[in-house]
Amino acid sequence: MSDLYAVVLAAGQGTRMKSNLPKVLHQVSGKPMVGHVVDQLKEMGIKEIVVVIGHKSEQVKTYLGDQVQYAIQEQQLGTAHAIMQASPILNDKKGTTLVIMGDTPLITQDTLKTLYSEHETTNAAATILTTEIDPPTGYGRIIRDQEGHVLRIVEEKDTSIEEKAIKEINTGTYVFDNVKLFNALLKVNNDNKQGEYYLTDVIEILQSEGMIVSAYKTDNSDETIGINDRIALAKAEKILRNRIIEHHMREGVTVIDPDRTYIEKDVMIDPDTIIYPDTYLKGKTTIKGNCIIGPGADLTDVMVSQDVVITHSVIFSSKIEEKAKIGPFAYIRPGSHIGVGVKVGDFVEIKNSKLGKGTKVSHLSYIGDATLGEDVNIGCGTITVNYDGFKKHRTEIGDHSFIGCNTNLVAPVSVGHDAYVAAGSTITDHVPDFSLAIARERQTNKEGYVKKIREKNQQDTK
Repeated sequence: MSDLYAVVLAAGQGTRMKSNLPKVLHQVSGKPMVGHVVDQLKEMGIKEIVVVIGHKSEQVKTYLGDQVQYAIQEQQLGTAHAIMQASPILNDKKGTTLVIMGDTPLITQDTLKTLYSEHETTNAAATILTTEIDPPTGYGRIIRDQEGHVLRIVEEKDTSIEEKAIKEINTGTYVFDNVKLFNALLKVNNDNKQGEYYLTDVIEILQSEGMIVSAYKTDNSDETIGINDRIALAKAEKILRNRIIEHHMREGVTVIDPDRTYIEKDVMIDPDTIIYPDTYLKGKTTIKGNCIIGPGADLTDVMVSQDVVITHSVIFSSKIEEKAKIGPFAYIRPGSHIGVGVKVGDFVEIKNSKLGKGTKVSHLSYIGDATLGEDVNIGCGTITVNYDGFKKHRTEIGDHSFIGCNTNLVAPVSVGHDAYVAAGSTITDHVPDFSLAIARERQTNKEGYVKKIREKNQQDTK
């Protein structure tokens, strides 16, 4: 295998998106489309990837960082002109260069490898990835001779009536002999209706010089979709979502209703987990086996151990240990660690807190900036009062403690192990081990009070 390079074209504004965001940064399955493309190239082992940027280039550079090299296309004068901007990096290098659009997030590594293999097998100067679509409106047509060899590519606006009827189209993905590519680029002119420098003209130049131009036609036209507007973006989202869900099902995950389930590309799920409808699994979420997720679960960057049940709950950037039960209607915010066998019930909010093994926060409570030991019971309506208007403060609760209903724990405060806090208390001081804390007014009954008030009101109204 020769040295392999890649050029990703990502300089366009994408005016049909009608957005302030560069087109290639619009997301498909939770990741900017150029991110999908670069991921595939990296997985192929391509170490030298040049991304051609232009419109709002700093935003693209901020996203991709130092995993690629950059070439700047200040003016968008066509695809050939874009690749010429990579000349200082790639011009004299021997090897093979893959050229791909940054708005094709559905293309797979298998297709790119097959394209490269076709290029190597035919000893071609250039190999084009093609497909057939009907109607082919808007795409460059592949013109072949009687033996089926590629002669040239004709852009849509330059086609004749006969050429418009051709259904085999150029996908915009190519493999080139690198030296021959950059030599041919020097001969491209802009003598066309658009006044642009077309990369497709390189094909005709190579042909005219007696070099081999081959093509690999993929049967899966969905892979080659270029995202030019919000309609295509939604179509790509649906295609990729179905592809991801089918992958997980083949690997042993049960998805009850794929049409009502959303799983992003980087999510990992082990076999024998069941995903119920209206569930969203996003970011770097990982789920071990034998879990029940959903219905109505929304997880982002969450680590879920085995045998966990999560229903109708929202969780961000947290860790859920095995056999925990979350929900319904729980909200777990970043930085939380839910221990083995913990119960977080309905209308409970957890934020930046650690809950030890077997602890229960069953309903209607807020636990923020707190550390709870093992087998702690938190009564209904308990609040950790963690914010004084300027700073957040922590609450510490020891193992086997019992916090009664409607308790306020005013941080910074601690409760020892095996301690009890009476219902309705507002705790501001440390509660020692094995102690009962009562922090409320003693009840006073004023007998006959209601009768006196009613009699007074009646007299006042006469």
